[in-house]
Amino acid sequence: MSIKIADKPRRRRRSPEEARREALASARDLLLSGGPNAVTLAAVAGEIGVTHANLIHHFGSAAGLQSALMGSMVADLNDALDAAVARLRTDEGAPLELINAVFDAFSTGGAGRLAAWIALSGDLSHLEPVREAVQNLVVAIQEKIGLGGDRSDEIIGSAVLFIALSAFGEALIGDPLREMLGQSDDASRRVVASLLPAFLTMHPRS
Repeated sequence: MSIKIADKPRRRRRSPEEARREALASARDLLLSGGPNAVTLAAVAGEIGVTHANLIHHFGSAAGLQSALMGSMVADLNDALDAAVARLRTDEGAPLELINAVFDAFSTGGAGRLAAWIALSGDLSHLEPVREAVQNLVVAIQEKIGLGGDRSDEIIGSAVLFIALSAFGEALIGDPLREMLGQSDDASRRVVASLLPAFLTMHPRS
């Protein structure tokens, strides 16, 4: 009986931009499948078929690779939020679509693990580029539902906070919790969708 040995990725010539892009894509896959500890220069080099020295040339160090990955994923999160804003501003846009967009960004998009990683690193400055996208989301919801008044920012901000924290929790621990409670895959999204109107009609404390 012969034993089949998995083929290693063949090394090939890449432009600097291509090599960097492939390395970040591999690092992202490793983060989503194995967590932050899986994102190492050796692991990425093995995945894409380059030398350890080659990655050092592009990123300087493991910390440089991880920082670049954070930046890339934050940019993707920004794009996802911008897309949610654009969709919300169309006639077809609906609150449930907004919830799905945010939940998708945190789960399949990897923003949940990214946010946890950044928080544990202690350097929250990596999240600063998301600030404008979050603020744009608040404005888009205000425009969509026609909510005015001095406290509209606080009301909408509470709603966005509720959606984002729920999506974050679902991305990190949703699967085992739903299994323990016998809930369906979309249970968290349905709970948020059912409670969201309460946030939009709340009366903030003075």
